[in-house]
Amino acid sequence: MKRSHIVLLVLLIVLLIDQTIKVWIKTHFVYGQEILILGLDWARIHFVENDGMAFGWQYGGSTGKLLLSLFRILAVGVLIVILRNLVIKREPKGLIFCFSMILAGAIGNILDSAFYGLLFTESGFGQLAQWMPGHGTGRGFLFGKVVDMFYFPMFDFLLPDWLPFYGGTRFQFFKPVFNVADSSIFVGVSSMLIFYRSYFFGRK
Repeated sequence: MKRSHIVLLVLLIVLLIDQTIKVWIKTHFVYGQEILILGLDWARIHFVENDGMAFGWQYGGSTGKLLLSLFRILAVGVLIVILRNLVIKREPKGLIFCFSMILAGAIGNILDSAFYGLLFTESGFGQLAQWMPGHGTGRGFLFGKVVDMFYFPMFDFLLPDWLPFYGGTRFQFFKPVFNVADSSIFVGVSSMLIFYRSYFFGRK
């Protein structure tokens, strides 16, 4: 398979899966609604939205949201340039796959931020969002919320009181709620660090 085809195929598959799941969740779940995956208490579909970064982290209100959206767009531009150079130089296909996964994830979350505030009404507790092109939440371009849904609280317990600073507090792993785009970025970065670390740090 040509390197350029790898890029296009990864983008197509990740974005199609990511956006299909997000639109379905957005229009079929009220905010905070959750269901168990295969009846497992530690594997859930749990609908939340966030204004922030991957895995539900937040950053700086409206100004931070705008800066984050602009940073994402800039990062996508940089990734496209990097990928183009990798393809031209015929670098390893696995490395191109990793960068393609990162790019696909970044674009997936940008689409939420850029357009969901324009295309959907507000999600709320007991209130389903509606597909309303041009009559959305009024949050404006680049101010939409990112849809998250995968939640895996595998371990949930109280830390012993004798622990300094955190004794008696509840510990949960894995606490962040995330989406397919977040997972794509994580897989791309992790694979790159595992299999292509020498590409960046081993060259003279």
